[in-house]
Amino acid sequence: MSNTEKSSWTRRDFLLGMGASAAGMALSSCGISGDRSAKGLTEEALAVQPVVDPRTLEKQNITVGYVPVNDCAPFAIAWKKGFFRKYGLNVTLNREASWATSRDGVIFGRLDASPVVSGAVTNARIGAEGARHAPLCAAMTIHRHGNAMTMNRSMWDFGLRPWQDYNGDLEAFGRDFRKYFDSQTAENKVWAVVLSSAIYEYFVRYLSAAAGVNPLAEFRIIIVPPPQMVTNVRIGAMQAYMVAEPWNTRAIKGNEGVGFTFAQGREIWQGHPDRLLGVMESFITNYPKTYRSLVKAMIEACQYCSKPENRQEVAELITDRSFTGAKPKKGPIDKFTRPAIVGNYNYGGFDEKERIVNSEDTTIFFDLPANLARIPGDHSTFLWQSESIWLMTQAARWAQIKEFPKNAEQLARKGWRTDLYREIATEMGIQCPQEDYKVEPAAVFIDNKEFNPSDPVGYLNSFEIRANSPTNIFLS
Repeated sequence: MSNTEKSSWTRRDFLLGMGASAAGMALSSCGISGDRSAKGLTEEALAVQPVVDPRTLEKQNITVGYVPVNDCAPFAIAWKKGFFRKYGLNVTLNREASWATSRDGVIFGRLDASPVVSGAVTNARIGAEGARHAPLCAAMTIHRHGNAMTMNRSMWDFGLRPWQDYNGDLEAFGRDFRKYFDSQTAENKVWAVVLSSAIYEYFVRYLSAAAGVNPLAEFRIIIVPPPQMVTNVRIGAMQAYMVAEPWNTRAIKGNEGVGFTFAQGREIWQGHPDRLLGVMESFITNYPKTYRSLVKAMIEACQYCSKPENRQEVAELITDRSFTGAKPKKGPIDKFTRPAIVGNYNYGGFDEKERIVNSEDTTIFFDLPANLARIPGDHSTFLWQSESIWLMTQAARWAQIKEFPKNAEQLARKGWRTDLYREIATEMGIQCPQEDYKVEPAAVFIDNKEFNPSDPVGYLNSFEIRANSPTNIFLS
């Protein structure tokens, strides 16, 4: 492709992307507004006796955001069960319209804390393209997994199938993927993710490159809020997307019928952090006791969500209009939310083949399943700073930063507050790993490529497909 063609395509991409976003916002029946936030205290919460005197906290009244996807579950549980109240906090929950507003609400002070997409904290620290440059911090991991890639009906009709149907054959998938893009016009080469410069974008690019398709040359990535994903596929604004549940399950046959799940994020990187609890560095400095109470409440909420006997209750709670609002017109109340929470996940498809997979690691809130519990004391909410380093390699790989940061370890340490998490967890009687870094073995990645955080530059340079110039544009 010539420089002229690239320039022309970029402008066209911008116009098409803007049109897709506008159409999604105009036509989506899932518009979000702050007045749908969970309010007040439940009877369960009122019955809880605080173990922390609110008067000892620097700021007992705080505002915490959440986004209408399944991973709002710990926030919903902390509110319903009174974990916030237990630790002396009076929390106002605020339902956010998108992952951009959730992040920016913290950065600009509208929110005291909020979940952020994995990558948002790291890229705020390194000043990656498409990210807000700010001293954002991660207090803990909210959950791991719980997301997936959805492809539309036309991709199925072309011959693409869920990853499990390929039985791990990346070359076979690559051939089908390559043929699909060779047959399409630019208008039919659009992926959507929920936020630029974050893990979902990296997963889409990582998968594509692993299959031999250059994501910078072959398709565009646009930004769409989670509840608008299904509608935008239905109207043809994009062909595929990556998002947190329940917005993948919502798309499959028997529900909206517009697509199928190609792969869960855990099939791209098993054990990856999906969502982090974001706060500003100033919040930690100015309100240290409040910060500790917040983290303790959220850890307890994640522990509650993690227990198998509680998952049905969690799946039903988050269907409420205040949370995901994902209630079907027909069928069980938890038809959309249950699969990723309980673990009986349906990939869908437009044939008669059943693709339901029962897995305890579909969404991980605290306890790690046996296949991931490799290190003593490890658990889902623990912050591995080496994961921040991996995210930096991807920002460099796709030229969102000019080069891998020379002070990467310092940036990871400042952004991912493993030191404080370890202190707080210890106070709660929770054992933690003593190291901040770990090697990610080859087996956990879809392309069987090991990540050793001691040599991130070598890892980065080992990829044949990577950017040599900044990406052109992101929509937010």
